[in-house]
Amino acid sequence: MAWLRDVLPSVTDAEPDEAVPVGWAFLYFFCLLCGYYILRPVRDEMAIQGGVQHLPWMMTATFVTLLLVTPLFGWLSARVPRYRLLLTVYAFFGLNLILFFVAMTSHLSPQWAARAFFVWLSVFNLFVVSVFWSFMADLFTPTQGVRLFGVIAAGGSIGAMVGPLLTTGLTYVVPVPALLLISVGFLVACGFCINRLDRWAMARPTRQISRKGEPIGGSIWAGVSLALSSPYLLGICLYLFFLTTTATFLYLEQMRLVSEQIPSPQGRTRLFALIDLVVNVLTFLVQMTVTSRMISQFGLVSALVVLPVASAVGFGLIAVMPFLVVFVLFTIVRRVGEYAIAKPAREVLFTVVSREEKYKAKNFIDTAVSRGGDATTGWIVSGVKTLGVTAGQMAWVLVPLVLLWGWVGWRVAREEEALRLRRISGGLW
Repeated sequence: MAWLRDVLPSVTDAEPDEAVPVGWAFLYFFCLLCGYYILRPVRDEMAIQGGVQHLPWMMTATFVTLLLVTPLFGWLSARVPRYRLLLTVYAFFGLNLILFFVAMTSHLSPQWAARAFFVWLSVFNLFVVSVFWSFMADLFTPTQGVRLFGVIAAGGSIGAMVGPLLTTGLTYVVPVPALLLISVGFLVACGFCINRLDRWAMARPTRQISRKGEPIGGSIWAGVSLALSSPYLLGICLYLFFLTTTATFLYLEQMRLVSEQIPSPQGRTRLFALIDLVVNVLTFLVQMTVTSRMISQFGLVSALVVLPVASAVGFGLIAVMPFLVVFVLFTIVRRVGEYAIAKPAREVLFTVVSREEKYKAKNFIDTAVSRGGDATTGWIVSGVKTLGVTAGQMAWVLVPLVLLWGWVGWRVAREEEALRLRRISGGLW
């Protein structure tokens, strides 16, 4: 990949000595999200086959699963070197996919299998993406993160475009369970990229690299205690909770409307794949043309506030016009804003914290806090609907909530700037 030293700096903000690791990180995220998006349309259809009315239960099961898995990840983080830790995580999920393949080909309890797969893929997505960005925050400095994370995220966007296309095409030639084995192949490719990035990191003559590959140490509950004891990390928790709460409301209402208005499973799966494709194409374009420049020129504040502002407008529209087409269009705008702008900005927030916080606290925030928001919102929406509250009325309530969300983003961005300047003045970078 030496040719990247000449090509990548000419089209991105990467320096020549950063081109090779950025290339491997780009490929890593491509393989990760391509493997995931091969399965995502199937998961959404499984949510309907498992019963839309059971979605709060499935979201709660996801949350409980993450509460059980997070301490285990903390235990591994304390004892296993980074390289082995990452490979262990991906090997574990790859084995899970093989077991699901066996279960699906055996046709055992299809409805329960659909619900289990929904829960599993929801955990898989958050966990492996969280681990990926923890790795990136560990490899690159905050200054590099501002310049490079948008480009690296674009690799995931391309994978997310290729995944739905592969799903659509492969279903004509292979049975659906075979898609799981194809995703296993992409996880194996992720492991190769991890190997190359770890070798690059260990060879860097920069800050504290001699300790980069060692176990992180600490207790298995350190992620929870670190997140809850730091005002800065609590701010990130609150930002993510608001994001998740509003996104879950959109998801639940959209799934209800789709199940009512589109009777064909094939038609629903095609709609989900089309939404994924449009979102990921637009996300890639925004990442390549807007994200890095926005963060570099206007700071993290702009990137963290733009999604809440757009959400305030979107919920206002839903309150007036609660139709499926409006939900779909707003979902596309929301997901593009999250993946292309808010997500890379959130990852930069973790470049100013300790290694233990990058892996343990970040994993807890990205998984348990996120899915906790899902479960909470699912039961709230289910409960208020029994009282006769409409989707439009709930949307009006969410407008002031997203404005508060925007204020939280502004505060967290200011805290990040203060921490970064403090570390620079202390000679840590």
